[in-house]
Amino acid sequence: MTLGDRITELRKQKDWSQTELAKNIDASREAISKYERNEAVPSVETAKKIADTFNVTLDYLMDEAGSSFDKQTVNRIKSIEQLNPEDKSHLFAVLDAFLRDVKTKQAYL
Repeated sequence: MTLGDRITELRKQKDWSQTELAKNIDASREAISKYERNEAVPSVETAKKIADTFNVTLDYLMDEAGSSFDKQTVNRIKSIEQLNPEDKSHLFAVLDAFLRDVKTKQAYL
């Protein structure tokens, strides 16, 4: 997925027009149109405004491979990376148990 495709997809998920997105990031509708058609690439500052507007990371917006982590998930992952190995192990044990419970509950729905 290209940057333009991703911007278009995120904008449509919010049910916004190009004009509405432009107003939210202080840009012109024409600029948004060019970004979506891959005729222009936004500056880093503008790309950051777009990412913030849609609550996605700049990496997600720019990465054509496209991992779809929101900012909250990314921030939690960063916090986990700072834990010592023992605390990480405990956290992962709790998380694994929780995910097993969720799968079990879903099987009965």
